[in-house]
Amino acid sequence: MSRIPPPDLSALAAAQARQQQLTKPAGSLGQLESLACRLAALQGREVPLPLSPAITVFAGDHGVCAEGVSAYPQEVTGAMVANFVHGGAAISVLARVNQARLEVVDAGVAAKLDGLPVVHARVRAGSGNIRREAAMSADEVQQALAVGRDAARRAIASGATLLIAGDMGIGNTTPSAALICRLTGHSVDSIVGRGTGVDDAGLALKRQVVADALARVAAAKLDGRALLAELGGLEIAAIAGFYLEGAAQGVPLLLDGFISTAAALAAQAIDADIAPWLLASHCSQETGHQLALTALGLTPLLDLGFRLGEGSGAATVIPLLQQAIALHAGMATFAEAGVAGKSEPA
Repeated sequence: MSRIPPPDLSALAAAQARQQQLTKPAGSLGQLESLACRLAALQGREVPLPLSPAITVFAGDHGVCAEGVSAYPQEVTGAMVANFVHGGAAISVLARVNQARLEVVDAGVAAKLDGLPVVHARVRAGSGNIRREAAMSADEVQQALAVGRDAARRAIASGATLLIAGDMGIGNTTPSAALICRLTGHSVDSIVGRGTGVDDAGLALKRQVVADALARVAAAKLDGRALLAELGGLEIAAIAGFYLEGAAQGVPLLLDGFISTAAALAAQAIDADIAPWLLASHCSQETGHQLALTALGLTPLLDLGFRLGEGSGAATVIPLLQQAIALHAGMATFAEAGVAGKSEPA
């Protein structure tokens, strides 16, 4: 039996009933109403408590960079990890402004990060080149999943009631696209985008690399873990483990962009019961992200043209979730305000 609990449907019904009594036309706050009710179901409370967010950024390198799929060299991964912990990256700023716990985990960076205040949990120094070989062994996938699970446990032990996974890994839109194609059945052209900003020739090459990776395993029957081993990456597998453990402990999961959504699809392939615990923050500019969200049955809250990763889009949505809860908790009912409801005479 799955370790992941279902949402509390009685709390959901109670929250929906409360929404009908608040001093506004029913449905007038749109997705904020449904968000408050979803969070009520996930917290098991008619009125959910304010969220305590935790952001964990998982970093890893990718052997497929050798194929020329990125506009940036692999060395940028390690440099950006240093930027995260020194406070200069976008996610560092967003974590501060949202008072969110921020942790950076080295799941598989090629460069040595000795001396940096990160969680040193490297499974190996970068994944294999998925165009020509598996990204990881089966044992390495298990290790990477465990890295993510351990990170979720640390975040929850610190008091987190909302989990956000960010990513850092030059070249990681390529394995993410391969995973999404395989898990959704969509074509390479509909999913593979420009990532860090490759030109037209680079995009054509990247699509061919993904097509070759998919062809390499086309005849194989692969479950979620085996797919991560063949087509994934160390930080992608760690994010999947992070999501699986968060859901198992009853904590909502706010997805970021293309990479985190690929990880969520892989996590769902491992345990389908994770689905109710996933929330979509935004739709990124990366080709195929909306199709991946649709495959998960998710509707994003924002579309601001983001394509950064790091958890930045999800962090931007934290205030919306907090406002949804505050409105649900703080608005008066018609009876409390002495206002006639639509079914009552004025």
